[in-house]
Amino acid sequence: MNENQTNPLLCDPVSGTCEMPSGEKSTENVAIKSENKPVKIIYYTDPICSSCWGIEPQLRKLKLEYGDYFEIDYRMGGLLPDWSYNSGGISKPADVAHHWDEASLHYEMPIDGDVWLEDPLDSSYPSCIAMKAAQIQSKEKAVKFMRILREKLYLEKKNIAKWENIEEAAKNASLDIQKLKSDYETDAKKLFQDDLDLARKLGVRGFPTMFFSDGKSNQLTVYGFKSYTSYENALLALFPDIKKKKIANENPLDIFQIYPTLTPKEFAVIFAISSNEATMILERLFDKGELNKKTIKNGSLYSVK
Repeated sequence: MNENQTNPLLCDPVSGTCEMPSGEKSTENVAIKSENKPVKIIYYTDPICSSCWGIEPQLRKLKLEYGDYFEIDYRMGGLLPDWSYNSGGISKPADVAHHWDEASLHYEMPIDGDVWLEDPLDSSYPSCIAMKAAQIQSKEKAVKFMRILREKLYLEKKNIAKWENIEEAAKNASLDIQKLKSDYETDAKKLFQDDLDLARKLGVRGFPTMFFSDGKSNQLTVYGFKSYTSYENALLALFPDIKKKKIANENPLDIFQIYPTLTPKEFAVIFAISSNEATMILERLFDKGELNKKTIKNGSLYSVK
């Protein structure tokens, strides 16, 4: 066994990345065009990337404060093609379980690694292809769809490589199931391959990776799990005239009209408060019957009633 070979499921909480085995890097320059807003972000992610789940708080806050100035192009990375990987102490699904529990504590985001013991995924490709199929219908619904997929995986221990779980998530995201299935079996596969091809050209070596571009010649990359200011500074460097939108916090329930589900960490990052303070506020709303709560061994998720 080659311990030095990168294993994509051994996501490093310190660097905040799920790295792919290194392949040949393309030397060609890729221009990133911005269509509708001053800044374009190409976001390479994967539904099963625990580090990507870790940056959900930062990403959600970025959209609230600066969403008028950037658009995000969600690209799928294909983190786990199959189980031919055998490195870094991970050679089978069961080896991932403890690692995911550790990642959960590091990112303060709820993850139950027992899915790898109870109903392990054989690949992340089906969920990646499903995301491309969802994007054909609606970019907005596709973002909701991926969020639901991740909640099913991390909190409900659902194998999101199985069609029945993909279909259930798609229904919750109000997608046309018949069209999704048709696109999943045809056009979405090519779109996913396009994502993999572009990743090679851009030199993507792990997830999350975000390429910030002003549509001209200026481009910045934010790689791995970073603090909120890292993403904010990338925007400011490309578009100094950007104006931060104040997030209203008079009524803590209002945020649930934008994001129907929130973890305490997300609530804390969005409102710049401590995780303990966020938990106290959310618990108070739960006790008053104004929020639902799902609790797993490594945390909770609150949702609007």
